[in-house]
Amino acid sequence: MTVVNSSEYRELDEHSNRYQEIRQWRNEHIHEVWGHSIALNEFHDNLIKTTVQIAIEKVESELGPAPAHFAFFIMGSGGRSEQSIWSDQDHGIIFDGKEEYKSYFLYLGKEISDGLYFVGYEYCDGKVMSSNPKWCHSMDAWQKQIDDWLNKASWETLRYFSTFFDSRVLFGEADFLKKLKKLAFLTLKNAPYLYTRLLENMSHMKKGIGILGQLLPDSSGKEAGSINMKTAIFFPYVNSLRLLALKEEIIAPSTLTRFQQLPDSYINIKKYQSSFERLLYLRLYYKKHSKSYEDVHFLNIDSLTKAEKQELKHIMKNGYKLFAETKDIIRKGCSPC
Repeated sequence: MTVVNSSEYRELDEHSNRYQEIRQWRNEHIHEVWGHSIALNEFHDNLIKTTVQIAIEKVESELGPAPAHFAFFIMGSGGRSEQSIWSDQDHGIIFDGKEEYKSYFLYLGKEISDGLYFVGYEYCDGKVMSSNPKWCHSMDAWQKQIDDWLNKASWETLRYFSTFFDSRVLFGEADFLKKLKKLAFLTLKNAPYLYTRLLENMSHMKKGIGILGQLLPDSSGKEAGSINMKTAIFFPYVNSLRLLALKEEIIAPSTLTRFQQLPDSYINIKKYQSSFERLLYLRLYYKKHSKSYEDVHFLNIDSLTKAEKQELKHIMKNGYKLFAETKDIIRKGCSPC
């Protein structure tokens, strides 16, 4: 299996239509990695890194070098290294120094967002992109924003914080993001009621199985007959491990890595890791020929055999059990014994 490396992309840098050529390269080579989650996410990482590098070079040619050290980080499925064939954009920028540098980095964020769009990553509907002032800050301003999100503890601000927490630096100063996460852990430790508020915030998930054990696809609209794999199947696993990572101060954003880094006392939680690994494989297996970001999340249940439906239900039931056990841990306020 061929894994793309960024040096191959740099050969495109001198071409006038570099973003479009990177997209063409993507379309020609993604089939080489679409059957393996780790290789596919390395492929995405290299595409994004190269696009960011081109954007930086373009902005430097127009505005000069960046006025401060910075970190470009990704969130969502990209942050967790759980992207499928298609993905939208979720990213931000942290820069050192004065907040007055923000105009430069917002300009850079806009170039990055546009470049990624040309390469094949849809704009985020919620504008969670470094071109948005809410997701581009100095270190000091980021710290204040995270404190505000947690202190306000509204449905919206906790969703912002959860999005931020599933993040990793893809270009620049990795320590900037680590420092912010550690400060967030300290805030949570000093206000333990926030774990319960976060639990409530993450509890609103769409059920995919009915009381009689039947699959529950959408009943209307263009996706009628399909299950949204993201909301009905992935969320119980992703939300559970995010909550436990916050509680145990695990910085890593990957759901699999969070499973692995939980203390040994979480033996009853760790048993669900294999179901999540299987889910990652099945999503790629069922959706590798998807033509768009909109399509990649929806699985038509009529396309499945009886055995495939049974396996899917087993994975979904394990996700619900995992979230129920996570609820108990959070509500008790202590690690499992």
